Amino acid sequence: MTDTTSNDTRFALTAAEQELLPSDEEVQFYQEHGWYLSKKLLTDEEVDLLNSAADRFYGGHRDRTLPQRPPRLAYWEPEQGDVHRHNDYIFYEDDTIRSILAKPLIAAVAARIAETSQIRLWNSTLIHKPPRADDARNIVPWHFDRHYWQTCSSDEMLTAFIPFHDCDEEMGTITMVDGSHRWKETGSDDSTSRHFADRDRSELDEMLEENAAFNNAEVRKVPVNIPKGHISFHHCRTYHGSGYNVSDRPRRAISLHLQDRTNQWRPFELSSGDLVVYNNDVLVGKDEHGNPDYTDADFCPVLWEDRR
Repeated sequence: MTDTTSNDTRFALTAAEQELLPSDEEVQFYQEHGWYLSKKLLTDEEVDLLNSAADRFYGGHRDRTLPQRPPRLAYWEPEQGDVHRHNDYIFYEDDTIRSILAKPLIAAVAARIAETSQIRLWNSTLIHKPPRADDARNIVPWHFDRHYWQTCSSDEMLTAFIPFHDCDEEMGTITMVDGSHRWKETGSDDSTSRHFADRDRSELDEMLEENAAFNNAEVRKVPVNIPKGHISFHHCRTYHGSGYNVSDRPRRAISLHLQDRTNQWRPFELSSGDLVVYNNDVLVGKDEHGNPDYTDADFCPVLWEDRR
């Protein structure tokens, strides 16, 4: 696949885009609260293109497909019906979506709030939450992403949540547990590396409450109402979730998971003695030591870099 990030001018921001970067106060807000709602980073036309590309994708269009199926791939197929859909690696499989998600401004915002000089792609998921309050699978329980990224060395990774429309509580918008990225955990075991889809929701609710109590912290849940074209960012250790979509239309979005410059593969051993394998590990190339290369140009391309 051609690496669309090979041109050194790709990170240049216009004067108007520079004005959309977070202020010092907004960077401080992210550092203290663990989340940030951006200014309008995408035009209405770009957002509408994302939505029409999703329509084509759900209809079967692919610009390319994964060379192999990773062990824990979220990938909705039409035979699964009108359920909460997740399709990983949308950045890789669809060129229209890729071209918009690779817009340097998005990653530049992420770099500024994460205080890093480089942002690389980690993964991307197309999400479609139908307007149904009769299916508990439409609820995303409390979790934080770092638990699932145990093969990563960095604690400063983050996610951009990008809706294709105005997204509010009625639609089941993303909800943050304010400041939870600063909590210390009560402890960790193998279970934390299991995806929330494989765990009982009550167990995850209990984990949240236990960690809050351990930190003498209040569980303050903040629904993020996101206007069209704006993006919600959250730290990899910020607890978050979402409720039912009780509106009259689907909630569509992309979760764009991002790495900071320092991130690299690390071994993470389970009590069984087995090493955790993240999906990227079977797709990316190998580094000089024979380990998964989290700078792989096809699956983990650089999206923004400070060239100064």
